[in-house]
Amino acid sequence: MTATWFDWKGRLGPLRLRLTDTVFRPSTVTGLIAQVLEVEEGDTVVDVGCGCGILAIIAAKLGASHVHAVDVSPDVVEVGTANAEEHGVADRISFYRGDLFDPIPRDVEADLIIGDVSGIPDDLAAESGWFPDGRGGGPTGAELPVRMLREARERLRDGGRLLLPTGSLQDQGTILETARTLYGSVRELISRAIPLPGQLMAGRALPELVRRGVVELSQRGSRYLWQARVWELTAG
Repeated sequence: MTATWFDWKGRLGPLRLRLTDTVFRPSTVTGLIAQVLEVEEGDTVVDVGCGCGILAIIAAKLGASHVHAVDVSPDVVEVGTANAEEHGVADRISFYRGDLFDPIPRDVEADLIIGDVSGIPDDLAAESGWFPDGRGGGPTGAELPVRMLREARERLRDGGRLLLPTGSLQDQGTILETARTLYGSVRELISRAIPLPGQLMAGRALPELVRRGVVELSQRGSRYLWQARVWELTAG
C-alpha cells in the first residue's frame, strides 16, 4: 500500500488528506455535496461510499454527534481513521469496510445519510479510470444507487434526510423514480455542468450508452459536458 496526499480545497479547507491506490479520491461531485451539506448539532450521520473520509470529517466538524462511514476499499479503515485523527474528529467517526450498510450496526438510526455511491455504468467506469477498482454502479449506473436508496430507507429515521448525487452519465430517471416512490419529498439542491474528458468520447462505452439513451450529454463549442446534481430526500 503506497500512501499519497491530496489537498482538499473545498468546504472547510484546506485539509490535507491521505490516499492510497484503492481509496476513491474526492471528486467534483464530492465538492458539490460538501457545499450543500447541512448538519444539525447532535445528528447521527451515515456516509456510504466515504472514500478517504472527507465528507464524514466535514459532517463531524459541523456538529454531528457521530458519523458511521463505510466503503468497499480494503484501506478505508486505516486511511479514513488516519485522516480523521489528522483533523481532530476521530472520536466521532467510525470507519467500516463493506457493502453499503452491511457492516454498520443494526441499531444505528440516522438523521442524515450521505449516499455518494458509484453511479456510472460499469463499462464507462472501466474505461474512465475514475474508480480504483474499475467498477461502476451496474450496467446502467442506476443499479447500485437504487439498492442504496432502498437500504437507506430502512436506516433513516422518519423526518431524516438523504443527500443523493446523480448525473447524466447514468440512468438518472430510474434513480429519481425510485427516490420519489420511497421518500416522497425530492428536492434539487445544486447542479453543475462538468466537462467530459475527450478520451471518453473516443472510447467504445460512452458513444454506445448515448445511443441507447442511458447517458445524456450537452455540447459547448467543441466540448461535451455532463450534468451533476445533488438532491435532498426526506423520509416521510
